Amino acid sequence: MPADLLKTLTGYDPDMQNNRAEARQIMQKLGYGPDHRLSIKVSTRDLPVYRDPAVILIDQLKEIYVDGELDMIDTSRYFPKIMRKEFTVGLNLQTSGPDPDPILDLFYGCGSSLNWDGYCNPQVDNLIEQQSMEADEARRKQLVWEIERMLAEDVARPIIFYERAATCWQPYVKGHTMMVNSVFNGWRMEDVWLDK
Repeated sequence: MPADLLKTLTGYDPDMQNNRAEARQIMQKLGYGPDHRLSIKVSTRDLPVYRDPAVILIDQLKEIYVDGELDMIDTSRYFPKIMRKEFTVGLNLQTSGPDPDPILDLFYGCGSSLNWDGYCNPQVDNLIEQQSMEADEARRKQLVWEIERMLAEDVARPIIFYERAATCWQPYVKGHTMMVNSVFNGWRMEDVWLDK
């Protein structure tokens, strides 16, 4: 979503102090405040790439009367626990790719296998299907932006940060297609060879 549209969504205004003030007002309407804080557990996998953003999330939540306790879960227990919905707040890393179509359906589609929190909005499902079939790139972008707006309004798996990643390789590695900002879909090595 372009920055000018993104900043109109609740919580995405670049003015962080304004966002926090709005969040504190919401919490106060729910009966929380500096003398009555909400205590939660933030569950995540016991790996640094998961733990570090969970710690940052917990620190940020303190600003809006939420006290989080880090609940690190061994990877062998993490996915079964998530599938059983045994969490209050779960920090999970989510991927994207050059095409939003499979990600939208997997993570937000009603009944999808990776829709762990059970989010379901038939309007969003309809828009996901429409954008998947749309041939006109400009129209498809508009549909995806509308989906993003609805997901943000529904607070469906809120995005708390975007990671940039890079991979390095030697010039003698030939035939490898490097994915842009993703580790997925680029690791089939049947066409890769070493020129040395």
